[in-house]
Amino acid sequence: MISSAKPAPTPGAWESATVVEIRRETARAKTFRLALPAPAEYLAGQHFLVRLTAANGYRATRSYSVASAPDGSNEIELTIERLERGEVSVFLHDVLAVGDTFEVRGPVGGWFVWRGDSPALLVGGGSGVVPLMAMLRLARATGRRGLARLLVSVRSPDDLYFADEIDGEETSIVFTRQAASSSGRPAGRLALGDVAGLVRLEATAYVCGSAGFADAATALLIEAGQPASSIRVERFGMSG
Repeated sequence: MISSAKPAPTPGAWESATVVEIRRETARAKTFRLALPAPAEYLAGQHFLVRLTAANGYRATRSYSVASAPDGSNEIELTIERLERGEVSVFLHDVLAVGDTFEVRGPVGGWFVWRGDSPALLVGGGSGVVPLMAMLRLARATGRRGLARLLVSVRSPDDLYFADEIDGEETSIVFTRQAASSSGRPAGRLALGDVAGLVRLEATAYVCGSAGFADAATALLIEAGQPASSIRVERFGMSG
């Protein structure tokens, strides 16, 4: 159990991050690969604070989940959705370029974390798949694919983050509005049948997404037999 393990890493001082790569995930989401001054110590599921400072001294700070698996390097990946009125996400998407720098601080969070050594059921809605992807990548990188199982609910194939990686026996996709041509399931909301076969009593379930999705997915998991005490939930807001 996480409670009996070494405490999760906590935030250090603000430090300068350099953008080394920018990748487009969807029409509204990009992944920013950042190089930090020193190796980044964090757990899958944690997030980092991003702080932008304007010429007049005005500062804006937002929190973004880490999408990359902990690997002991000095690089992390943040996958960020562009929100039309989001002063930070709009700048990152529309202005930021490779070679630019900005301030980050982290890691943050100690509850919604996975250390890669116990069974985990990962259930994400839309952009809520980001911290879960760090967990799935960790399982794959350490040769423990059987420990993590990912179920992601998304509107359409065009809205699916990390499309090239969400494949294989340990992943499944629910399309809610437009299903992929290869999908054997018609479009529709996440249902009991989607989660019933995934529940394992020995696993911890990690649910991440909007408040509505998180509440609905949690209720389905409990109905399917997942103990409520083994469900960890992270709700995404719309601050950008």
